[in-house]
Amino acid sequence: MKRAALTLAALAAPLSAAAQDTGELVRFVSCPIYRDTDAGRKSGCWLADDRESGRRYDVTNSPYKPDWNRAVLVEGRVSDAPSDPCGSPVLDPVRTSTLMDQNCPRHMIPAEGFPGHPYSLPPRNIAPLSVERKAPEGPFSETTFHLFFEFDRSFLVYQYDDYLIDRAATWIRAARPKRLVVTGFAAAQPETVSGRTLAERPDVARERAEAVALTLERLIPGIAIETRWETESPPVDLPDADTIPGQSQRRADIRAVF
Repeated sequence: MKRAALTLAALAAPLSAAAQDTGELVRFVSCPIYRDTDAGRKSGCWLADDRESGRRYDVTNSPYKPDWNRAVLVEGRVSDAPSDPCGSPVLDPVRTSTLMDQNCPRHMIPAEGFPGHPYSLPPRNIAPLSVERKAPEGPFSETTFHLFFEFDRSFLVYQYDDYLIDRAATWIRAARPKRLVVTGFAAAQPETVSGRTLAERPDVARERAEAVALTLERLIPGIAIETRWETESPPVDLPDADTIPGQSQRRADIRAVF
C-alpha cells in the first residue's frame, strides 16, 4: 500500500531536472506550458517537459516565443542560473521553434510563489532607425553575415534577426561591395527527436534567401543581390547561433563580394 502511494505521488509530481552538467545540450519536442506570475510586466514563464528524461525546463530566454496551441522543438544548453524565478532549471542559450503540424492543449499553471523573470531588453536589441549607426572602419574585404530562423520557417524574428540584419546593413553601407550573394539553407535531412521524424521543407531554403534579399533591397536600394539556396546544411560553429547546432543549420548567409 505504501509503495502504491509513493508511485501515485511520483506520477502527480511535476517534472523536474536531476543534476546536470552546465552546458549540456538538450533537444526534444514538447507542448509548451505557461506559468502565470504577478511580478510585473512580461514576467511570466515558458516551460517545457522532456518526457523521455522526465525533466522540465525553463525556456523563457528563447528569442522565438512559443505558441501554446502548438508543439515546440526545444534546443538549448543547461545554464548555471538559479531556477528560483520559474521553478525549473534554465536553458540558456535556448531556442523554441513552433511546429505548426502538431496541436497542443493550452496549459497554464499558477505562479505557486515563483516571481518569474522581470522584463529586460534582450541582449540583441535593435536601436530605433532614428538613432545614427556608427560606421565601421576599413579596410574592407569579403565578409559573410548570418541570419537564423525557427524550424521550417522563413520569418525574420523581432529583436533577433532584425538586429543581425541591421548590423550587416550598417557594414555593407560603409564597405560598398560590388554585390551581395544571399544563400538560404534548409535542414532537410530527416532526424528523429522525441519519437518524431523532423525535416525542413527543401523550399524553405529558397524562401529564406528571398526574404533576406527583399529586406536588403529595402534597406540598401540599388545594390546588386544574387540569391541561392541549399538543402544540405551541416552544423557549423557561428557565434550568433549560440553553440546550438540545429540553429546554425537553419540560416541564410549574406556574402559581400568586392
